[in-house]
Amino acid sequence: MTLEWRAQLSVGNDLIDADHQHLIGIINSAEHSLKAKNMGGLTMVLDSLFSYSKIHFSREEMIASAVGYTDVAQLHASHETLLTKLTEMKQEIGDRLTDSAGEHFTAFLRDWLINHVIKEDMKMKPFLAKHSPRFDPRK
Repeated sequence: MTLEWRAQLSVGNDLIDADHQHLIGIINSAEHSLKAKNMGGLTMVLDSLFSYSKIHFSREEMIASAVGYTDVAQLHASHETLLTKLTEMKQEIGDRLTDSAGEHFTAFLRDWLINHVIKEDMKMKPFLAKHSPRFDPRK
């Protein structure tokens, strides 16, 4: 089942929301590769997910700090945990994709998105609401 961006996933910052939309696209590509048992495609998608997640997490933490979010340390810790789990999942899949590993990975990706965006990032929304949706601390 393809994940779709919905307005209720918005944290109120265009940069973070665009990142989340891009991550949803990567997760959908990973699920497609899993279903097709396309190891080459899955490897590329997982590398992309890991690389883009690092970029996103860094940007998100920078924005959180700039808007005065009071729990940036917890946000950073949750990001580090997600990257560690992603690395572990890549190792679990290895060179062979079993049905159970694929199902486990699919569940992990969906849980990651739900827990990260809905449970973790939504805590920033009141702080982000004090700024324009186009707020970018680099400018």
